[in-house]
Amino acid sequence: MKRRVTKAIFPVAGLGTRFLPATKSVPKEIMTLVDRPLIQYAIDEARAAGIKEFIFVTSRGKSALEDYFDHAPELEASLRKKGKTELLETLKSTNMESGAIAYIRQHKALGLGHAVWCARRLIADEPFAVILPDDVIAAEKPCLQQMTEAYEDTGGCMVAAMEVPPEKASAYGVLDVKEDMGSLVAVKGMVEKPKADEAPSNLAVIGRYILTPDVLKNLNRMKSGSGGEIQLTDAIADELSAERNVYGLRFRGQRFDCGSKAGFLQATVAFGLARDELKTELSEYLEQMVAQQKAAQ
Repeated sequence: MKRRVTKAIFPVAGLGTRFLPATKSVPKEIMTLVDRPLIQYAIDEARAAGIKEFIFVTSRGKSALEDYFDHAPELEASLRKKGKTELLETLKSTNMESGAIAYIRQHKALGLGHAVWCARRLIADEPFAVILPDDVIAAEKPCLQQMTEAYEDTGGCMVAAMEVPPEKASAYGVLDVKEDMGSLVAVKGMVEKPKADEAPSNLAVIGRYILTPDVLKNLNRMKSGSGGEIQLTDAIADELSAERNVYGLRFRGQRFDCGSKAGFLQATVAFGLARDELKTELSEYLEQMVAQQKAAQ
């Protein structure tokens, strides 16, 4: 009998150097898309998938991230007094109940695999999810929920996958496909950041995973891989060596790489246009900008 996935790890220890100087004082994960921080999108997606326990792997300078999920009694009282009930409900949706959230420190930046390994004692012997907040996914049904529903049929390990142009494969972990079943693929290998002409497919792994506790055992034995870091993909590939099942899910939705400035700006526009109260004014502005650029050429 397969166990339900109720725990998720959020690796948020990175310094966010691509967003300096903003990230000198503000953790990247609480930079906002429209009016919600990146981490809120990740939390909402996890909740929709049935996650009950949230484990953050952090580092120095992330206290603002921890404070974000705390209750704010003075602000709540002020909103209540002014009758701003809608804002009050929005604020309450960001609160996390006592005991639902845990923080683990990653003292050295040794890679994603190491960040996941840091949370091993809180995972114990249960399957768990990993969510990278940099990857924001706009989807009718949240990506992790698509994965947990598929996982109920498959078990094993599962990664979110999307097709990328071959010349961009070197930026991702790439799947070597054993059997293509449509939205689901059975995997026979994974290659971290292959050269464009050596990629086994154009199916790239993006920041959503459902993993078995065996992956943590694999990480116990891990040595540094690509880039001198402990790679999570190597630990998942070890599952294939042990003849345990690994699947890729072609999720339905649009992924934005909010770890890059261009991706963050694209996501801001897309999520802004999706908001009823913003779409008319924003789309008119964008049309004017495009018209002015064309006229200038």
